[in-house]
Amino acid sequence: MTFDRFEILATAAKMAIWLAILLGLGAPIWSWVERRGSAMMQDRPGPNRVGPFGLLQAIADAVKFIFKETLIPAKADKPLYLMAPALAIIPALTTYVVVPLGPTLELAGRQVPMIVSPADTGVLLLLALSSMGVYSLVLAGYSSNNKWSLMGSMRASAQLISYELALTLSVVATLLPAESLRLDRVVEYQIAHIWNVVPQFLGFLVFLIASFAETNRLPFDLPEAESELVGGYHTEYGGMRFALFFMGEYMAMMVLSALCVTLFFGGWSVPGFDRIAALLGPVITFGQASEATTLALGKGLTGILVVGAKSTAMMFFFVWVRWTFPRFRYDQLMRLGWKVLLPLAIVNLLAVATMTLAGWL
Repeated sequence: MTFDRFEILATAAKMAIWLAILLGLGAPIWSWVERRGSAMMQDRPGPNRVGPFGLLQAIADAVKFIFKETLIPAKADKPLYLMAPALAIIPALTTYVVVPLGPTLELAGRQVPMIVSPADTGVLLLLALSSMGVYSLVLAGYSSNNKWSLMGSMRASAQLISYELALTLSVVATLLPAESLRLDRVVEYQIAHIWNVVPQFLGFLVFLIASFAETNRLPFDLPEAESELVGGYHTEYGGMRFALFFMGEYMAMMVLSALCVTLFFGGWSVPGFDRIAALLGPVITFGQASEATTLALGKGLTGILVVGAKSTAMMFFFVWVRWTFPRFRYDQLMRLGWKVLLPLAIVNLLAVATMTLAGWL
């Protein structure tokens, strides 16, 4: 087996960009946005003591988590108890590999897709990796030897399995017109035709609602439910072990937001994309690179900025909903998943398949 140095460097660069987004802008930035945003919605100050506008609060929280004493319950299943937090963050740190950040670039005479892993089974890989998240919640509740934690993990397993079906069907519907499992092909189809949110608005609503349930966000935070279960599956966790659950939630939100943008809002496409790329290219290269390289790098940066801007809007929507709608009862949650979202997802899939065969999409 031979290793191409150019491909290795390109893959490493794409991984570094994604990890910088997830780790640098994930939990630290969005925890601050959520606190300040909720404070604005509720007419209160929010964090404003550590740094200007409370911007350094995330750093203070990180220091607290690092130095906080962590205890293991006496009757806990120690191997599973320690494994659960790691499993919470692994799906969020792996699913990004198939989400495109921009168009395929031509650098040094080579085609460089703006995807870490441009596999032909991209969506299948993403769904397989994301489904692993349920294991962390179940193991955390089971291994803690706490009845509240166990109830939270049971809720989590039922909730994630139920809503994953509707979410998967809504994703499959976006793949039919593009005739590919690669997400960059889905974006290219939308650029050539129309954003999927228009002909598949029903599928978008199903995906959006299921995304809240998949990330355990209000009004679907039944696995945690502080008012009912103290904290649910992570009741017995503290310090950095709790921080891993916390970080995993925000990273999952970011990946799902990027996935929603890719599937329904045209990914990196935006009016005047090439013109913006032509303006940003010389800024990156300081006018020292060839015209082709300058334009390619400009397209790459423009794609990242566009996907980032659209994903940020989706993330803010996650924050807004949390502080707007009340929590569902558990029976309402399951009824919505099985009797409303799943039938709607099937109807949407059949409708898209019919329109695709008829040549309307």
